[in-house]
Amino acid sequence: MSLAVRVPAELSARVPAEQRGPGRGRDDVRLLVSRGEAVSHHSFRELPALLRAGDLLVVNTSTTLAAAVDGRLGSGGEPVVVHFSTRGDDGRWAVELRTPEPSGSTRPRGGGPAGAVVRLPGGARLVLAGPLAPGSGRLWWGRVDADVPGLLGRYGRAVRYGYTERDQPLSAYQTVFALPSPDGSGSAEMPSAGRPFTARLVTELTDRGVRIAPLSLHTGVSSAESHEPPYPERFEVPAATATLVNAARAGGGRVIAVGTTVVRALESAVVEPARRTESGAASRRPGGPQGPSGARDASGNGSVVRALESAVVEPGGAVGGVVRARAGWTDLVVTPARGVRVVDGLLTGLHEPEASHLLMLEAVAGRAAVRSAYAAAVRERYLWHEFGDVHLLLPEEKPHAAHC
Repeated sequence: MSLAVRVPAELSARVPAEQRGPGRGRDDVRLLVSRGEAVSHHSFRELPALLRAGDLLVVNTSTTLAAAVDGRLGSGGEPVVVHFSTRGDDGRWAVELRTPEPSGSTRPRGGGPAGAVVRLPGGARLVLAGPLAPGSGRLWWGRVDADVPGLLGRYGRAVRYGYTERDQPLSAYQTVFALPSPDGSGSAEMPSAGRPFTARLVTELTDRGVRIAPLSLHTGVSSAESHEPPYPERFEVPAATATLVNAARAGGGRVIAVGTTVVRALESAVVEPARRTESGAASRRPGGPQGPSGARDASGNGSVVRALESAVVEPGGAVGGVVRARAGWTDLVVTPARGVRVVDGLLTGLHEPEASHLLMLEAVAGRAAVRSAYAAAVRERYLWHEFGDVHLLLPEEKPHAAHC
């Protein structure tokens, strides 16, 4: 979907919240709450009061890499900035080449040609092999003759876009949930929905009976200018998280994804429920994903999963599905046509009106809810992007039936 709203440039958050005034912290951002088309306005610190005991927040623990490195392309030595996006199973990396700007940000530049060499700091060389996908000019596969995590650790900096004021230390791009990966994997861009959380707020949430479950999805470099749909990314949903999701749903709690990355990972780990045929036999719901190709199933959910999978439903109906432990690559794109199976709510940043992520928001909350929220966000001058304000989409509250 594309929204008929214009976001003024001054609504781009140019620096982190804690740098916008004395005594401010990461959680000094605003929180727009949607319940259907109704919106309300809060501070992020009010989040614990907006949730309830039994709700489950699912968070992305991927750490943010210093994924931007300066280089020189070809024999002419053209200056470029290399964004290291995603590591492939064969050791190659998907990379994006961009042209540096005097301000310190970058502008788009096509990749290639095949065989071109980018000289990197420390004597390393990146050799471009070919586009990530046929017809793709932005992202290319390349091979580096050095240890890339080590290279990024020594010479890299956080990926930065033109709406920000200046480079920030890598710590500004880490969330409280970030955990280093043993193999040095991580995200090229911060899973920014988790940024406003602090240790104190997490403690308050758990004290109120809200549970928190981890997963990881290593995000690649987004298409900040062309708003392409997401390409395959590596993810892992642990068995303990699958168990917590299924238990929350079975017990009437809401599963709330902290970020669009979490929606993609959770929905990629869904196993479609059984439905009853006319003969009474159970069969899988046709047409739904059975998990990403190549992902491994390490389920240990036990009786909760069996109870949900064997739920007796009316003909034509279905329970939403269950989550099993999975790890691998996902190419799932969540759209309104596909819908969501296990996610009830979403905490996310504010996206550009043309961003492909808005299709996911529509899948979670409906088009009317998204339109109403974004009109309110512009009207009330919320701040956009990774250092900006956040948006909580919750299920519409249904009035209780009168007692007879």
